[in-house]
Amino acid sequence: MALHEKAAFAIDTEIVENKMILPDVYGITVKAADISKNARAGQFIHVRIDAGMIFLRRPLGVADVDEKQGTLTMFYRLIGNGTHALSKLKAGDNVNCLGPLGNGFSLAEKKTLIIGGGMGLAPLILLSRRLPMKADLLIGGRNEDEVFWEKYFSPYVDNIFVTTDDGSKGRKGFTTDYLPEILDKNHYGTIYVCGPDIMMRKIYEIAKRKEIPCQVSLERRMACGMGACLSCAIDTNDGKRKKVCVDGPVFEAQEVL
Repeated sequence: MALHEKAAFAIDTEIVENKMILPDVYGITVKAADISKNARAGQFIHVRIDAGMIFLRRPLGVADVDEKQGTLTMFYRLIGNGTHALSKLKAGDNVNCLGPLGNGFSLAEKKTLIIGGGMGLAPLILLSRRLPMKADLLIGGRNEDEVFWEKYFSPYVDNIFVTTDDGSKGRKGFTTDYLPEILDKNHYGTIYVCGPDIMMRKIYEIAKRKEIPCQVSLERRMACGMGACLSCAIDTNDGKRKKVCVDGPVFEAQEVL
């Protein structure tokens, strides 16, 4: 695992853009020079939303940064009151961001395969840009609209494989259906995954049979983001309890799946 990044900042940031990508998916960019300079692929930001009876911060993965402009980009899906309130904010409004938090991905030197499903693709964008050589990418979504992520990855990856549940784009089916064929035709030193737990578990099983190291980014509810509340604690395969917010969110797959 990568060493825990200790540099974290709690700052009021100015929103540069907060745009709708899909009816229930938004991308937000904020001015946060200190965070963007220190963020590592796989880390997250804890965002405070000052609206109504919303007390807890919301964890959003670092999707991308622009070190020169001092900006930070994140994506979120409209789920509850917090994200709906966040979607109402406009360019020029302020939002408080705490981060970067957690442990990120360890960057492999050999050719890699990045796999993401749904909103799990967001924290993989910065990873694709930070890897020392271009990776291949396997994207999964419910339909053509859900795989809009291609344009964000295309400058940084070689081959892009796409699956959709309904077959409206790419291969019909799931990422786990397509993965064995991809691995038979290509050689990868590491697989990186973020998405639903059931998808990540199946991918790890396939990777394990092929003896390919696999890193996964877990998605959990994080009330404090600092390891104090234990709301994101999980059992690991060595019998220890770990906190996704500080020990993760990125883990070696064999440790947690």
